[in-house]
Amino acid sequence: MRIVLPPRIDPNAVANGDPAAIVTLGGETMGTMWRVLYATCDVPGAQGVGATVQARLDDLVAQMSHWAPDSVLSRFNRSAPDSWCRLPPDFAAVIDTGLRVAALSGGAFDPAIGYLVDLWGHGPKGPQPEPDAAAIEQARSNSGWRHLRWNAEGAMLWQPGGVALDLSGIAKGYAADAVADMLAGLGFRHCLVEVGGELVGRGMRPDGDPWWVDLETPPGVDLPPMRVALHQMAVAGSGTYRKGEHGLDPRSGYPPTNGVIAVHVIAETAMLADALATAVAVLFPDLSALAPMQVAARILVRRGDGAEEVLTEPLQRLLG
Repeated sequence: MRIVLPPRIDPNAVANGDPAAIVTLGGETMGTMWRVLYATCDVPGAQGVGATVQARLDDLVAQMSHWAPDSVLSRFNRSAPDSWCRLPPDFAAVIDTGLRVAALSGGAFDPAIGYLVDLWGHGPKGPQPEPDAAAIEQARSNSGWRHLRWNAEGAMLWQPGGVALDLSGIAKGYAADAVADMLAGLGFRHCLVEVGGELVGRGMRPDGDPWWVDLETPPGVDLPPMRVALHQMAVAGSGTYRKGEHGLDPRSGYPPTNGVIAVHVIAETAMLADALATAVAVLFPDLSALAPMQVAARILVRRGDGAEEVLTEPLQRLLG
């Protein structure tokens, strides 16, 4: 068993630990499942906490769902050419980080490829015939983060006309962060939150251990297990083992051909880990564009009937 340790222990997050009871809650959101573990002395109050978590997630869906026709995102996608749209705070936070990662990665992560996603049959329209080169080029001409303008101070996003957002590569990570922040606001500082496989750990378990999370290994891949101590950290994954052949390289409009099966990224927030995992899955093996971010990533690459594991240097430093 290989152990990934946090770069530091936050004394403020460890002090005055909560009592020994751990409550587990769960439900559905964003076409997947959510799960929360938190330490508390008020076990009877868990039902109310679960309803509050679900309400928070439902609000995020109402803002950023690519599938809900009445979401803020869908309304932006239909908005008139040359119009500015004011975004609610959650949506604004996701766009701000998404555009930052898009610029850093040269568009390997791109929040504005809704038409390409639909064209390949991964959106609300459901399965589609494999597109030809002309259809892909047409979708690409109306896609891409560079078409957008973002006024961070006013939380205003400009629709040039015909650009469709798709935040499926970042929204679940943000949702995990948002739920952890909400729990902290309720007084529950020690928790583990998962939304669709993206996880964030805050504080410690009542027994003094961190929140341990084992990185998933795709079926048929024989590798030593890797366990992460999620203390004030998050982990998110991307790859064909979880999404099927759903990955797209926004720069070409086609699925990547680099053989990447799975990527896990560890970062301070699940939102950032989520977006970076998508970028790494597209950019590998040349990750030089992401060097300023010091990305801690485990990458599994198909090699014949097996897989090769590649660990970035920042992740190697975290291995205990």
